[in-house]
Amino acid sequence: MVAARYRQPVDWYMGVLIMMGLATFVVFWLDKRRAVRGDRRIPERTLHALELLGGWAGAIAAMMLVRHKNRKASYWIVTAMIAAVHMSVAAWIVIR
Repeated sequence: MVAARYRQPVDWYMGVLIMMGLATFVVFWLDKRRAVRGDRRIPERTLHALELLGGWAGAIAAMMLVRHKNRKASYWIVTAMIAAVHMSVAAWIVIR
């Protein structure tokens, strides 16, 4: 019974992370594509908002795999802070 109490929030949070991670990866890929083509870019504020909503893992994956925003230290710092907040929330969900 105790395990069932913890499963629901963990399952929900993992679902959010997976869906937002995939969505964020796609948006990063699109922004990289726009950058290469010289088209209008997706604002960094939007990219960070997607990370904050749960897409931080997808953002980090895109930064490494698509090589997008990977040289900009200020962007990495904000992304790392967002990831730390999410890891803290995940730890809180598991241990509460």
